[in-house]
Amino acid sequence: MNRIDPKLLATLRQPADLIERGLAKPADLADLEQVAARYAVAVTQEVAGLIDAEDPDDPIARQFIPSALELVQAAGENADPIGDDAHSPVAGIVHRYPDRVLFKLVHVCAVYCRFCFRREMVGPGKATALSETAYRAALDYIRTNTEIWEVILTGGDPLMLSPRRLAEIMTDLAGIDHVRIVRLHTRVPVAAPRRIDADMIGALRAGGVTTWIAVHANHPRELTGEARGACARLADAGVPLVSQTVLLRGVNDDAATLEALMRAFVENRIKPYYLHHGDLAPGTAHLRTTIAEGQELMRHLRGRVSGLCQPEYVLDIPGGHGKAPIGPHYLSHANSQGSELSLQTRYRIVDYCGDVHLYPPES
Repeated sequence: MNRIDPKLLATLRQPADLIERGLAKPADLADLEQVAARYAVAVTQEVAGLIDAEDPDDPIARQFIPSALELVQAAGENADPIGDDAHSPVAGIVHRYPDRVLFKLVHVCAVYCRFCFRREMVGPGKATALSETAYRAALDYIRTNTEIWEVILTGGDPLMLSPRRLAEIMTDLAGIDHVRIVRLHTRVPVAAPRRIDADMIGALRAGGVTTWIAVHANHPRELTGEARGACARLADAGVPLVSQTVLLRGVNDDAATLEALMRAFVENRIKPYYLHHGDLAPGTAHLRTTIAEGQELMRHLRGRVSGLCQPEYVLDIPGGHGKAPIGPHYLSHANSQGSELSLQTRYRIVDYCGDVHLYPPES
């Protein structure tokens, strides 16, 4: 079995705990208990300490404190919004792209995001981890399919595993000749940074594979001194870091916040990677933006911040069809391709100020 390390302290897991801490209103208890009966709740002390209980629109609270709005399911929302099940040949594996697989080892997290696209797969009454039999079958699948170059450990959060168990998994994957990259998707450096200690960092090392970590954060306040320290320990140990961010209404859907977050990533040796459009997970409509709003924010980033700070704005196409870049378009035809009147195709290019230029330029 994949065993979960019990090291986390005093995580708030019940609506009553949130009310006692002043993070939710007593009048909301009945609604919050309905939400908690369906979707997992967990708020670490580190995250709880970031919430301004006096601000009804606090961007940290919107990510982690349950809301009665989660009981409202909008049209198009479903339990498997990105279509993992359609590409799962064996338990724990999602093989959507030829050269990489998701390996879902655990179904628990340090904190539970209110917008999670796997929210129906974690929490009350759900399995916490793969069985040993399922784990071995998943390894056999990876071993048999020699086109797999990268294994992405996800779940749940793989850094909820004990260092000892994680080291065993890394050793198993490193023993497969064609696996060269192991990437871990995690919120732990932000939500429970004390877990990123020498033992955990040691567990990430395995001869024969390169380890990458994708750190999930959505607001610059999440990158506290402790979180920055955890990321620095990883970077100092030679682990490359990239970011994952979800575009969320009321959290980071304004230019100043997104700009500050991307700069903070780069300042902490984390390369911005993906800005995800919100998935159609049940009960998350109140947190989703429109694609047009996301594109406008990306136009702002292009003109305001370094190229190091540019994530790719992507949509996971519902039904299991994979990610597609959905950022703004800057290029269009200025004349007809192959026109008899044109010796070469000319394009219109829009710069970050919105001005239009021809390429090649007119002589």
